[in-house]
Amino acid sequence: MEIQNFQELIKDIYYKKDANRGVEGTFMWLSEEVGELASAIRQGIREEQKEEFADVFAWLVSLASLCDVDLEEVIGKYLDGCPKCGQKPCMCFE
Repeated sequence: MEIQNFQELIKDIYYKKDANRGVEGTFMWLSEEVGELASAIRQGIREEQKEEFADVFAWLVSLASLCDVDLEEVIGKYLDGCPKCGQKPCMCFE
């Protein structure tokens, strides 16, 4: 599934709830999911990690929709390599 299609799917499912919650509330849910992902990574439970990656991505997509950001468009920033050094892989100093 392409990112744009996934963004539309998530928008169809959750946009009304997200709009009622607002950008700040939706961001807080995203932050909570990132914390759950961190716990799953620390614990090393593969199935839980996969679920949390999906949740984080879905909440990020929801937030982008609320902010009227087309993720398919903005990922172009990385298509030619690192935005700073232009290399693949990145050769920037840490």
